[in-house]
Amino acid sequence: MLSTAESEPGATGRDLYAISLDPECLLPDEPLVAGIRERLEGTPGDLLHLPLAELRKAATQMAQDHPARFLRLAEEADSEETRGVLIRRAVLECAPLGLVSGAWLQWLSNPSNFEDAISMSVLDLYAGDVGAGSPQSTRGSAYLALLRHLRLSDYASPVIRLTADERISATAFELPALLMVMSRKPDHFGPEIMGADLCLRLTGLLPALTIARRRLGAVIDWPAVDPGAARGPDRPAALEQSQAIVDALVASGQDIERRVGYGFAWALAELTGWNEWLYRELEKACDPAHDMRELLRLRAREAAVYHKEFDLGGTSLSRAFLAAQDDPESLLRQLAVSSLVRPGNADRSPLLTSLISAKGPMFRVFSPGDTRIIRRWINSLPGSSAPAAPAESRPTLSLPGVHAEAPEGEAPTSVREAYHLLQTRVDTVALRRFAKDYVHARLERCAAGVGEGRSPLPDRWTRHGLRTWLLDQHDDAAREYEQSELVIPPRAELIEHTVQISPMTLIDGSWLHGFTDYTLAGTEVGFSLFTTYWDELGNGELSLNHPVIFRELLAEMDVRLPPTGTREFAYWPGFRDRSFELPVYWLSVGRFPRTFRAEVLGLNLAIELSGVAGSYRRGHEIQRAHGFSTRFIDIHSTIDNVSTGHSAWAADAVDTYLASILDTEGPDAAAEMWDRVRVGHAALTAGDIGI
Repeated sequence: MLSTAESEPGATGRDLYAISLDPECLLPDEPLVAGIRERLEGTPGDLLHLPLAELRKAATQMAQDHPARFLRLAEEADSEETRGVLIRRAVLECAPLGLVSGAWLQWLSNPSNFEDAISMSVLDLYAGDVGAGSPQSTRGSAYLALLRHLRLSDYASPVIRLTADERISATAFELPALLMVMSRKPDHFGPEIMGADLCLRLTGLLPALTIARRRLGAVIDWPAVDPGAARGPDRPAALEQSQAIVDALVASGQDIERRVGYGFAWALAELTGWNEWLYRELEKACDPAHDMRELLRLRAREAAVYHKEFDLGGTSLSRAFLAAQDDPESLLRQLAVSSLVRPGNADRSPLLTSLISAKGPMFRVFSPGDTRIIRRWINSLPGSSAPAAPAESRPTLSLPGVHAEAPEGEAPTSVREAYHLLQTRVDTVALRRFAKDYVHARLERCAAGVGEGRSPLPDRWTRHGLRTWLLDQHDDAAREYEQSELVIPPRAELIEHTVQISPMTLIDGSWLHGFTDYTLAGTEVGFSLFTTYWDELGNGELSLNHPVIFRELLAEMDVRLPPTGTREFAYWPGFRDRSFELPVYWLSVGRFPRTFRAEVLGLNLAIELSGVAGSYRRGHEIQRAHGFSTRFIDIHSTIDNVSTGHSAWAADAVDTYLASILDTEGPDAAAEMWDRVRVGHAALTAGDIGI
């Protein structure tokens, strides 16, 4: 078992970036957390101990000064071709951060803090980052559009493929990689994440991208790319939201202020150093020989297998490529005076004519981007290429413990203990195993009934989708309500029922908390699930937050419960053990948005449709008869509607998911997924208390 820093090599920025993109990744706490803290606290002392106000001034100054340097570099370039090179290089180097812009906030909300004002403000800020309400509208999607516009998106979608893009330096992954790993440890780094977030919002559009913005103009959605800007006319500026959150955090104590400052100082130091490094790289890229050297270095390993018989200045070209893996300068000079190149005339150079023609020995060896680099270099000759500038390196990110096995931990010994532990994002092997086993056990109980025809969902799914079925279910519920006699239960019975559903209702939306993940929240299927989750929690307004509204109803009934995330709540003696069974299922299945995606889609459909047209109307009358507020029921009755509400979104998410499976994997796979959706749908009512 790997458990110490000595038992494995440290993970690089590329490694961390890829690992942290998995919504179900399980990262051990130690020594990883200690390594991150060491990195944060290793920020230069002149920044680390500055008060936040001074840090803000320094970040503001950087945001003002750095863009001008990049713009001046582009303006002084010797040609439009060189300016194009600068734009492409800048956009590629900024891609690892741009494609996950805002993702570091993805796990800062969880069922244990659903009623916390600061946490809900963070969720609202994050909702802007993922473009809640529309698919493919994250800030990362806007950056992907920029890459596509420049035809640089070869490895950009899905974003995990970006680590394979050798055109991007390892340095470019370090800041976003550490942010993403911290996002998976919100219990350890919440204040630090918000400090870094404020720094990134304040500095805004990465300085190197101002070259692209000046050239491309309104073709690109720059406010979406700029993390500090608002997402639409009805949204506040993200910078203002982040500042308000940090102000509220800082007001909670000096230790929190210190940690926020550490996060801000670290991000500022990283941005400053990276901007300086990137500026020097772009300066070197103005020389056509620089990109040619990089191309030779990147292709040298592959090319060394061939060309053993080709003589280049007294040595085989194959041997020259072997040497070029570490130092391409000698090969560059030899090529410049070889028979393959006509200095100053790429169109007459065999390297770009006969050798790569349809009948040539190097047909399709070079990509269009490679050809552009070679052409630019040849046209910049004659004259010997300038010697390579000394390599400049920055301290590389290397964190221990990433590949170590997570601690086994203790499995919950009761459903109450599980309810308490599963509300946060903290994970161990034992807790994860418990959650997965709990889900499987419930699904297995439901599968038999579904197989015997006990499911309201159609036996088969078709491309026509579920909207007609949804309306039929709505009509049936309305008809059943109108034809049944309303029975008003005694007041004490109503209060007892309300108390027993509290463990479930106070984590409203928790079955979807896995879809806060950045890689899911903006997809064609996931966007409506995230938007539902955000809706359940009030869209940033506590007055609309469903758990808060339910607490108000409990207060009317003179019921005072401990905070939901506490152990005291889970062990409150007024609850029955059975009242935790369904909420523990919600919390468990919500941890596996990839593994149980089909089942979550079915569950979500069942939940959102469960009360519309029938039981919500009945509940309204019962609450009113006893003089209690009907607000909690009424808000669900409207937002869950079957035309434009959560029920409709849930049906559409199922249809979109199955249509994509049908188109990519065929009818058998779609039928299998439909069966899983039906079982997930049935799992809502597997013998638990009603809603």
